[in-house]
Amino acid sequence: MDGALAVMMVVIVAHSGAVPTGSPSQEDLSKAQAYLSQFFSDVGVSAPNTVRRSALDSFDDTLRKMQEYFGLEVTGQLDSNTMEVMARPRCGFTDVTRYSHFDGEPKWEKPVVTYRITNYTPDLSQREVDATIAKALKIYSDVIPLDFNQIYRGTADIMILFKAQGFNLFLVAAHEFGHALGLAHSNVETALMYPSYTYVDTDGYVLPDDDRRGVQAVYDRCSRHLMFDAATSIKGNLYFFKDKYFWKKSRFWDGVSMRRIGSVWPGVERVDAAYAYKNSAFFFEGNQYWEVRRTIVMSGYPKPLSDLGFPSSVTKVDAAVHVSFKRRTLFFVRDKYWSYNEKRRRMDGGYPRFIYKDLPGVGYRVDAAFQNRAYLYFTYGSRQVEYHYRRRRVIRTLLNNGWMDCD
Repeated sequence: MDGALAVMMVVIVAHSGAVPTGSPSQEDLSKAQAYLSQFFSDVGVSAPNTVRRSALDSFDDTLRKMQEYFGLEVTGQLDSNTMEVMARPRCGFTDVTRYSHFDGEPKWEKPVVTYRITNYTPDLSQREVDATIAKALKIYSDVIPLDFNQIYRGTADIMILFKAQGFNLFLVAAHEFGHALGLAHSNVETALMYPSYTYVDTDGYVLPDDDRRGVQAVYDRCSRHLMFDAATSIKGNLYFFKDKYFWKKSRFWDGVSMRRIGSVWPGVERVDAAYAYKNSAFFFEGNQYWEVRRTIVMSGYPKPLSDLGFPSSVTKVDAAVHVSFKRRTLFFVRDKYWSYNEKRRRMDGGYPRFIYKDLPGVGYRVDAAFQNRAYLYFTYGSRQVEYHYRRRRVIRTLLNNGWMDCD
C-alpha cells in the first residue's frame, strides 16, 4: 500500500447502562438497535417487532448473528447475557468486514512503515506514550517482515491521535494497529483482535496465536517459504488455504484477495484438503468433511470420512484433487493415495497405492493439490510440481508463492 495514509484514533467505545434483570425496556431495545446497526449491519437494523417490509436488516436476524459471533446462546431475544456483552467497552470498528481495510487490506508493500503521534494523551508522559506505542508495534514486527519508524513532523504512513480513554494504552493501541495492518475482528475471545476490551497483564506480552496467524497470512504470502494446507479450483478461481484463512486468485482480474474461512463458510474453521466437483466444493478437516455451494454449507454436514469409504485408520486427508477427464478424485494420505469414483460414489478397487510409484516425480508426500487448465499441481513444503497427468511427467518445479502475484 505505497503512498497511502492510515489515520488511527486510539479510543475504546464504552456503552453505558446497567444490564437489565427482567424483560428489556424500550430504552434497552433502542440501545440494542443502535449497537447492532453500528457493529453488525451494512445498512442499519430495523426497530424490534417491525412487521412491515424494510430495506434495513431484521432486528431478530441481526441479533442472532451477534449472539452466534460472541458464542452466546442463539435465541434471537434480547436476554441479560446479550445485553451484558453489548455493555462491555469495545473497539469502535464494525464486526462485519464491509470496509476495504479489513481482511488483508491495507497491506503495506514496503519494508518500513512510518508513524507519527499527532497529539498525546494527558494520562501519560510523552516518553511513556512513545515507549508504549513502540512496544505495541514491536509485537507485529516480531512476527512479520515489517519495521516501524517514528517521525516527528510531516505526514507519516500511520497518523496517530488520541481521545481520553482511561484504558490500557498498550492493549488498545496494539488492537488498533492490527486494523491498520489489515486485520479484521476475531471471534476468538483470547485474541487481541476480539472486539470487546479485556485487560490482561502486558508484561512480556506476545501476539496471541490467532492474531499471529492472521497477520502472517497477510504479509507472508510472498515468502519463498510459503506453504499451503490445501488448494483447489472452483469455477476457474483458485483458492489457497492456510491456517484459518484463504487466498483467492480470480480468473477475471489480477490480484489476490484474502478472507477468513469461517467468514465465508460458517462452521468451517480450517481446511486440510479441498476439491471441486460439478457445482460443489468439498472441504476436509481432520476426520470429517463438508459440501459447500458458493457460500452455503449444505445441510447434513460435516460427515465422517468413513462415508467416502476410508478405513478407520485414516483420520486426516492431506490433499485432494478431482481429475476431470477421468472423473475420479484422488485423495492423498501420507505416502499413499486413493481413487474415488464420483459417479458410483465409492472408492476404486486396488487402492491405496504408493504415490511415488504411480506419479513419478511427485515425490512421497503431497500437502495440497489442484487442477488448473491442462495440468495438475502437487505441493509439498514450499515447492510444487506442474504435472502432465496423462503422460505421468513433471513439466516444471515452482514455488508456491508464484500464485500470489508477488513482484
